[in-house]
Amino acid sequence: MVTEAEASFLKKGMRVAVSFGKSKMYTALVFNIHQTPPELYEAKDIHQILDEHPVVNEQQLQYWQWISSYYMCSLGDVYRAALPSAFLLESETIIYKNEAFTEETILNDDEFLIFEALQHHSQLTIHQVADILGKKTVLPIINGLIEKSAVYIKEEIYETYKPKLVKYVRLHTNYATNEGLQTLLEELSRAKKQREAVLTYFQLAASKKPIKAKDLEEQSGTSSAVLKALVDKDIFEFYHIQTDRINYQGETNQIKELNEFQQEAYEQVKTSFETQNVSLLHGVTGSGKTEIYVKLIKEVIAEGKQVLFLLPEIALTTQIITRLQNYFGNFISVFHSKYSMNERVEVWNNVLENKPKAQIILGARSSVFLPFSNLGLIVVDEEHETSYKQFEPSPRYNARDAAVVLGNFHRAKVLLGSATPSLESYFNAQQNKYGFIELKRRFGNIQLPKIELIDIKEKHRKKEMTGHFSDRLLKMITEALDEKEQVILFQNRRGFSPVVECTTCGVSPHCPNCDVSLTYHKYRNELKCHYCHYQRSMPNSCGACGSATLDTKGFGTEQIELELNELFPNHTIGRMDLDTTRGKYGYQKIIGAFEAREIDILVGTQMLSKGLDFDNVSLVGILNADSMLNFPDFRAHERAFQLIVQVSGRAGRTKKQGNVAIQTYNPYHQILQQVSTTNYTEMYNEQLQDRWQFHYPPYYRLIKITLKHKDYTKVDAGINWLAKALQNVFQENVLGPTAPAVSRIRNQYIKNLVIKIPPKQSLGKTKEQLQKIKNTFEAVKDFRPIRFIIDVDAY
Repeated sequence: MVTEAEASFLKKGMRVAVSFGKSKMYTALVFNIHQTPPELYEAKDIHQILDEHPVVNEQQLQYWQWISSYYMCSLGDVYRAALPSAFLLESETIIYKNEAFTEETILNDDEFLIFEALQHHSQLTIHQVADILGKKTVLPIINGLIEKSAVYIKEEIYETYKPKLVKYVRLHTNYATNEGLQTLLEELSRAKKQREAVLTYFQLAASKKPIKAKDLEEQSGTSSAVLKALVDKDIFEFYHIQTDRINYQGETNQIKELNEFQQEAYEQVKTSFETQNVSLLHGVTGSGKTEIYVKLIKEVIAEGKQVLFLLPEIALTTQIITRLQNYFGNFISVFHSKYSMNERVEVWNNVLENKPKAQIILGARSSVFLPFSNLGLIVVDEEHETSYKQFEPSPRYNARDAAVVLGNFHRAKVLLGSATPSLESYFNAQQNKYGFIELKRRFGNIQLPKIELIDIKEKHRKKEMTGHFSDRLLKMITEALDEKEQVILFQNRRGFSPVVECTTCGVSPHCPNCDVSLTYHKYRNELKCHYCHYQRSMPNSCGACGSATLDTKGFGTEQIELELNELFPNHTIGRMDLDTTRGKYGYQKIIGAFEAREIDILVGTQMLSKGLDFDNVSLVGILNADSMLNFPDFRAHERAFQLIVQVSGRAGRTKKQGNVAIQTYNPYHQILQQVSTTNYTEMYNEQLQDRWQFHYPPYYRLIKITLKHKDYTKVDAGINWLAKALQNVFQENVLGPTAPAVSRIRNQYIKNLVIKIPPKQSLGKTKEQLQKIKNTFEAVKDFRPIRFIIDVDAY
């Protein structure tokens, strides 16, 4: 509820503070301003208005409504996912000491501890109190202190974003004339360091640029104390300039000329955009798709419009940023979760104000939520990637599909690019829903890599394996290293080995919170759960039978790295997986070292498969292709094909044809045969036939429903009730109930149901029905505590 004056000032998309209960403050977003009072409850007043201008624009609000209705989640979920958390202020309860209070004897031990802490600190937050007492439930204790009027509390809203200030130095006005300078240098004839600093200042001042205090210290070899002494003498003065955290220093280069095939593809994209809003560019790995994107981006920028460049993986942004910055320099901003809060707020504000430095946004999936106002082009690179799909928390959107709709809202063109397009996109292109462009030649006419399948069943029989390497693969690695070329090895499991097993009784250590065996990480000698991060040290003996016969089964990247160190002691081995790329620059360090040829062999998980471009890699080895094929998922074969082709595509990108070695127990598998001839259309037609036969996308749509709760019987009863209710409406199009492969995560039991929606059935009507059933489900008292998750297009 707002007053008339507030209503005239408020605009849609501003933030306001609202109070919940007696003491909680939350940030809310103005969605609509109207005169109709609510009927079922009394409206409360807002606490205060937090913005002078809207932080969210009208187009975004409409787009968010679409996401919330399509992916069946609340608007609040979209709002939380979209805004950087510095915008979502929440109250921190702050406790102050009551100075008038003197009867310390009436306090109990815990209360006295807090009261004493307040003697040293002017104020404490709830979190600090919890730390002091080492307890989680501290509110009763604080309530006790308030009742005895020893303390009082005040709710404060705190602003977390602070712009970054940089300290600069300038000469004091007294010394503006030449005579002033003469006397100055005479005065300082005895203070050597200070004189040095002043002389260096004049050298730097010749460039007419503001001089940073830090630069002056470095150049003159003095310390900050020397500068401070000069400021105290009124010779220098400090001043601050607010700087943005994201800036680019460097020259911008001319855009490369396209070769004839790229030029032809580029013209085709332009032609298809005349009639279609979305086009699919199917270009083999290493065909130079990025150069085509660059040329399109250049045109859109010239019109003064914004460009969104989506990438599936943060690791990829590090390489592409450098390439794009060479062309567009200061027009680029980057937006993804490895950036700090403040950097994300800055990008948000720059996009909102349509500043030139945020004209091109490079980002992972969450950047579709930014406040664009005149978007001209969206490029979705590697559009087949599963990383575009958000699984937890809601909204469970797919950034590629969301980008197509976003383009539609802004009347912008959308270009999807991939060497192995997803079946849905390729299907849409075949149906003429999307424009379609093919690029079949690698840049510089280099041949696609030569793919060799190695039968490790046979190799094991003939005893030709060394650890996890066949003799053939080792020979190929040695040849590549002798030629001073680099090698990439792919194994889609991190850690040392996924299972530790007792050879006496066959028991393996499991995670106490999830239904998975613990993965052994050798470098820390511990067992880890990759689902809930539980960890414990590696036991010396079996927990079940006590014998010390523990053995590891299976292998991960860590084990491969250790084996390589033994096999190739004179070469540098690097590893790139979740464990080695923590932190904002984790990827850059490894990719940078590999590009600089400091690493000879790089072992990694699927991070390696995504569009990275290394010019000296001549061999790619896939250590166990079967682990990707045997997966209980209708997309397993399509995904395995994409992954293997993408990994293979890292070989031989600049000079000569590369080699790929794929180790497998089953070399005659149809997917591996299709990979060895890189035959996308054959794979597409075969998979499409299966999908039609078994009623899967792209023909049928899927909605997946998941129930989670820590009580197994509750989940079981709930899912059975739900299955019956859904079968009454959707008949044979309900699959399940089933338990997933990992049926308990973080002590929550999980059960799934899938609803298939036939091509002719209305999606909207289906969702309405589902919403009704969900409401009825939640009205049942026993089922209310169960988490009910709806995932639309859950693939």
